[in-house]
Amino acid sequence: MTKTPEGFWDHYFYFFMSLLIAVVVAFGFSQTIDMNLLHPVIPRPFLLYVHAVVFTGWLVFFVLQSALVRTSNVPIHRAVGTFGIAMGIGIPVLGVATALTMTRFNIEKLHSPTAATDMIVPLFDMLAFASTFSLAIYWRKKPELHRRLILVASCALTAAGFGRFPAWILPPTIFYAGVDLLILLGVARDLIVNKKIHAVYAYVLPAFMVGQTVAQYAALYRPALWVSIAHLILG
Repeated sequence: MTKTPEGFWDHYFYFFMSLLIAVVVAFGFSQTIDMNLLHPVIPRPFLLYVHAVVFTGWLVFFVLQSALVRTSNVPIHRAVGTFGIAMGIGIPVLGVATALTMTRFNIEKLHSPTAATDMIVPLFDMLAFASTFSLAIYWRKKPELHRRLILVASCALTAAGFGRFPAWILPPTIFYAGVDLLILLGVARDLIVNKKIHAVYAYVLPAFMVGQTVAQYAALYRPALWVSIAHLILG
């Protein structure tokens, strides 16, 4: 069965996606990790390093959990799920804290004129992850909902990786297209295997795209309302 395209998409898709997401993030951050994290001219806040470790930990955990399901080790998958819940809850909290810290750093140390308004991008990414991850935990006993929601939540975290791709691969103004393409692979999988689009994708992908458009518009055009809100958030 697995030798047919339908068999591959049915049996290996989620494990394949976990590896693809890890590759996307690794490639994206490889473009900037040396100057921004390993050998920065101006030392970065310690919280950024904590964020990097936790973020990497989530990717490793996501691959591990996908591998456990693929190898039919579902009891182990469920047993370590509590650790994943704790990590998933911590990611948006740490992500928001890091976004605020790095925005202040970019303003005060790097004198970036757009740092305050650019903050909307990581804040939206954390909202996208938190909302879908929360639903995944709520429906953790419904595998068809749970695994798709965990997938789209993890896809949401790739925005930072896609945003660091070289411009000749993915222009920075449309980096969210990379996130949406990953989710569309999930749509393609369901069309091939189930001959229909699952409700998770039907609701989540349009919602993501609306939020991404708003975030990109606010970051690029800096409307007065968002400028005021951003400075209020930063104090």
